[in-house]
Amino acid sequence: MRKFSRSLTAKLILGVTLVATTIYVVTAGTLFLQSRRMIRQEANEHASSVLNTALQQVGNCMRVVETATNANAWIAEENYVPDSLMELAKRIVYLNRNSHGCTIAAKPDAFADKGRFYSVYSIYQGDSLITIREPEYDYTIEDWYKAPVVSGKGCWSRLYSKDTKGVIDDYDHTLAIYSKPIYKNGKVAGVVSTGLSFRKLAQAIYKIQYPYPNAYFVIRGGDGQYLLPPDSTHMDIAGKYYQMSSMLIPDTDWSLALICPSDDVLKNYHQMVLYVLLFDVLAVILIVLLCRWGVHRALSPIWDLVGMSKQIAKGRYDEIIPQTKRDDALGKMQNSFVAMQQSIRRNIYNIHATTDEITRHNKEVAYATQMAQEAQERKTMFIQNVMHQIRTPLNIIQGFAQVLRDELQSTGLDNEEFSNIATMMKHNSQHLSRMVLMLYDSSEAGLTEEFYIDRKDQVSCNDLVRECIRYSKEHFPDIPIEFRTELFDNAMILTNRLYLMRTLRELLYNAAKYSDGKHIKVIVTQTAASVLFTVEDVGQGLPQGQQDMVYEFFAKQDDLSEGLGLGLPLAKRHAISLGGNLQYDRNYKEGCRFVITMPK
Repeated sequence: MRKFSRSLTAKLILGVTLVATTIYVVTAGTLFLQSRRMIRQEANEHASSVLNTALQQVGNCMRVVETATNANAWIAEENYVPDSLMELAKRIVYLNRNSHGCTIAAKPDAFADKGRFYSVYSIYQGDSLITIREPEYDYTIEDWYKAPVVSGKGCWSRLYSKDTKGVIDDYDHTLAIYSKPIYKNGKVAGVVSTGLSFRKLAQAIYKIQYPYPNAYFVIRGGDGQYLLPPDSTHMDIAGKYYQMSSMLIPDTDWSLALICPSDDVLKNYHQMVLYVLLFDVLAVILIVLLCRWGVHRALSPIWDLVGMSKQIAKGRYDEIIPQTKRDDALGKMQNSFVAMQQSIRRNIYNIHATTDEITRHNKEVAYATQMAQEAQERKTMFIQNVMHQIRTPLNIIQGFAQVLRDELQSTGLDNEEFSNIATMMKHNSQHLSRMVLMLYDSSEAGLTEEFYIDRKDQVSCNDLVRECIRYSKEHFPDIPIEFRTELFDNAMILTNRLYLMRTLRELLYNAAKYSDGKHIKVIVTQTAASVLFTVEDVGQGLPQGQQDMVYEFFAKQDDLSEGLGLGLPLAKRHAISLGGNLQYDRNYKEGCRFVITMPK
């Protein structure tokens, strides 16, 4: 009982603990993951706010450059001469210190006396503002010139590393170019372009307070190129996960992104994990203790019932289980045990009475079974005797008919009618003898043939086939039968000559009777372990729906067809009794083909 108690208690404690622990872990895990999601959401909102501020700073810098360029473009349209263009480039850079430089490029051949390409450039070098005419080069292929000419309006060009093609070589900053077309008489006459230094743009962005210690900004072009690379003092991307928020800079295909390392975002969350794990361990221990106490308290009344039940199981029915007035589940179970004990006593008495009655009925059934077996044996013996009594006179008729026919032939009597009668007598007597033999084989004596059949005859395969063909020609003298063999005449198999001959005769009989009577073949072949006797003919063959029932006893195509429906079933049973088989070839479509397989 102690072992049972420990086993049940342990299982209940384990089960309740697993359920309670699973519920706790799922609940705590869900809240934990939810808090992680909320922290990330809050980080995204904070990053978006900082990103908006940075985007405003970027926009302010770009708007200053756009305003300065747009405000001075009309002056170039009113005073479209080389000297005025140089002064205008100088004016734009002088009034806008955020710009890195300004280039005004005329349409090719606009000033014939100045050459095909004419462009001026103004830039600060130190504290000096320098304005020069650039050496001639084909600036029409540059993005800062093509983009406004094609679009017909001011626009920002993609990343541009300045190469002045001339004497000014102090351009070590990356530029973004804002270009606006100059119109003269309704046509584009040139382009005013002002460069925005990304170094100044970066300085404006880096003044913004970062949301996390290792966060940083980047600006990327539409082709994925960094226009504003990450600050190397904050960037360490090896083996880390990052949370990124990005926004598109208006009027460009550039995007401003704020990169925040996940370790910084979830720093407080990771610190909280240790405290949560410690709390989880304490909670699981408390759950186990509470489950153990509760299970012991709930199961203590059951052990008394367990001890009483074991005594009853050992046959001590005098062990009385007391009734209880408790109305809870345990009280109901104890009263159920009392009712069960009383029912067991009644059932034991009924079992003894029923056992006696069953013993008496078993004796009656055994006697009836013995009588039925004796009746079956008498029935079988009766059928065998009847068959013997019918076969004896038939043999006599056959003998006299043969003698009569031989006498007529030897004496030379020309009595054709008498000869036909004698032939008919013999044919019908043979037919009756064949049916009697099949009836005998289908009786219970035939069913046990495989137990007493003798397979010790050395049989020549070819001689057996020839003998069966001669036998068939006696019944069907006008039907030709072709015989082909792959075996030598001295090839022998160990079998029962009589049963193999009956099987082969039955196949030849059916082929002669139900085919066209012209194309009957017997083919003998062999494999490594078997000899195959194949009988095929040309005719209508077996209908598709009746090929499966060809080996069933007493099965015929219809009630008007000849025969007893025993030939092929008996032939197959003979073949199986000889250790072989009889099979119908379904692939042969010109008539019927049966194959007898005999072991060597």
